[in-house]
Amino acid sequence: MSIQENLTANRFPPSLLWLTLGAFAIGMTEFVIMGLLPNVAQDLHVTIPQAGQLITSYALGVAIGAPVLTVLTHKVPQKKLLCLLMIIFILGNLFSVIAPNYELLIAARMATALSHGTFLGAGSLIAARLVRPDKRAGAISMVLTGLTVANIIGVPFGTFIGQQLGWRASFGAIVVIGLISLFGIIRYIPVMHQDKPSSLKQEVRSLFNPKVLLMLLTGAVGCGSLFSVFTYITPLLTDISGFAEHSITWILVLFGLGVTIGNIVGGKLADWRLLPSLIANYAILAIILAILTFTLQSKVLAVITVFIWGIAAFGIMPGIQVRIMNLAYEAPLLASTSSHSALNLGNAGGAFIGGVVINQMGLASIPWVASLITVGGLLLMLVSYAIDRRTAHSEVAAGIHS
Repeated sequence: MSIQENLTANRFPPSLLWLTLGAFAIGMTEFVIMGLLPNVAQDLHVTIPQAGQLITSYALGVAIGAPVLTVLTHKVPQKKLLCLLMIIFILGNLFSVIAPNYELLIAARMATALSHGTFLGAGSLIAARLVRPDKRAGAISMVLTGLTVANIIGVPFGTFIGQQLGWRASFGAIVVIGLISLFGIIRYIPVMHQDKPSSLKQEVRSLFNPKVLLMLLTGAVGCGSLFSVFTYITPLLTDISGFAEHSITWILVLFGLGVTIGNIVGGKLADWRLLPSLIANYAILAIILAILTFTLQSKVLAVITVFIWGIAAFGIMPGIQVRIMNLAYEAPLLASTSSHSALNLGNAGGAFIGGVVINQMGLASIPWVASLITVGGLLLMLVSYAIDRRTAHSEVAAGIHS
């Protein structure tokens, strides 16, 4: 089908599904390790906090790879770029399958992560061009839904496979999904004329807008609070709440449902009142994490809190992305891609902090430390809001005096 036929005949052309599948594989790779930490730690003869650094290494790979690859490849045709990135992704996961020791698995995770942010950025741009202008936001949302579905289906599925067949089998399944996505991209994504990209100078100028940098830091702090807990969700639920290991799968499904609801509700709230909704969300998230410290002692209350936590934690994400794109509207590519870097730096920092907390204060202390981190994000949001208010008042005053 031609691009024009796609634009006129289909609201969301079937070719989008291959991009969504690629995003699904990426999300599964990033998050499946959470459910397999005890298995990996036992197999590679490392501690749980050491195994947690597998999340840190992936997050650092995204943080480094997203802006660097965006700069190096911004002139590469987008379809060719997607194929190259998916090949890197597949090879990285294949190396994870065969990694003989902890150090090489860390390296494999970092290599896999290099493609993460740039694939999602380029995939979103292609998705937007496959549909009519009034459907672009929906098309991008459809692609990124792959990440959400990965939390609901992919992570529990991968955790189940890993617990039954060994953790390496989970990464083997991701290799297969990546190969299917690569085939679909090659076969069904059309080659499109690429508009003249923004100059590197424009992109860098937009990225270093102080308001953009403040929002990147705020998002990183939010993700830090999330991953300080989520990285160690399996030992938290087994060692403190008393769940059997096989129960973690369905709890992760429930968390994934919360994530989906959070994405939807967060997007609607961001469209309604962007900054006030983000401020409220950070405040609610801090309270929920503090409550989790106590509800982990009860199986029922722990499950309920984990579900609500998923809603609150991921309700922040759409607003952060919209805010960054609004602030960097003149040249949004590098700033938008760098948001993945910032968020994953937060992921890495959160996983690291969680490991330190376990070693210094014990596993049960993680939720309240995460709550304090979230309060830091709340304070940054309040600063951002105050700057916006002051700027608006200055513009009004300038208009009166002109």
